[in-house]
Amino acid sequence: MREYQFYIVPTPIGNLQDMTFRAIEVLKSVDVIACEDSRVTQKLLNHFEINTKLISYHKYNEKSRLELFMNLFNEGKKVALVSDAGTPMICDPGSWLLKELIKNKISYTALPGACAVTTFLSQTPRDDEFFTFIGFMPRSANEIKDVLNSYSNSNIVFYESPNRIIKTLETIKSIKGNVNIALSRELSKLFEESIVDDIDNVIEHYKDGIKGEIVCMVYKTSSNDNVDIERQISILKDAGYSSKDISKILSLLTDVSKNDIYKMVK
Repeated sequence: MREYQFYIVPTPIGNLQDMTFRAIEVLKSVDVIACEDSRVTQKLLNHFEINTKLISYHKYNEKSRLELFMNLFNEGKKVALVSDAGTPMICDPGSWLLKELIKNKISYTALPGACAVTTFLSQTPRDDEFFTFIGFMPRSANEIKDVLNSYSNSNIVFYESPNRIIKTLETIKSIKGNVNIALSRELSKLFEESIVDDIDNVIEHYKDGIKGEIVCMVYKTSSNDNVDIERQISILKDAGYSSKDISKILSLLTDVSKNDIYKMVK
């Protein structure tokens, strides 16, 4: 098997049995493993009887660590990069290092393996394969609105924390109406759960709370999406139409209800 100086190694997102044979072999063979949290990674290494040295590598030191990595490569050392769970560099640090590897012609490769996004998508019904992954959804309503409007013709996939998901869904509803979404939590774990429904029903389903890591998708809107509707609202407002009249007119011309349009007008 071809050897590289740098390996990007996915780790399980919850179920340890999802660790691949190749990932275990690589982590045993390299000289150093760069990880986000050594306490988390050490548990994984202990389970698979891997004794490789760990060094910390996270978003707060990813630039300052570059010199250390380059010294290791110059000494002929092999390094593996892991995240706490899943595939590194999917919402995890690593881009600065990868740019430096390319610049200095250091050989590298990425192993296939567990990833919450692809696991989620493989069990989520969609009309086509087109989607936009944005990482974590922004926090402010205006930023969320920008994201939803910018990618309204695509299924929008994002991560969210359990303590913020309900607020995020309520914000999405205030912007796009009661659209359909898909949500999965605790993927590959004992209490894994997936739901595909409109936002109202999902919020109701989790009204007593939700736990676990979450991946969510907002289904793309039809040709009568909110970007076009907002533009039409502005035109009708400028023409002097009342909120009631605007809601009635646009509900007849689109597949959006009068109530949802009225909320957008206000």
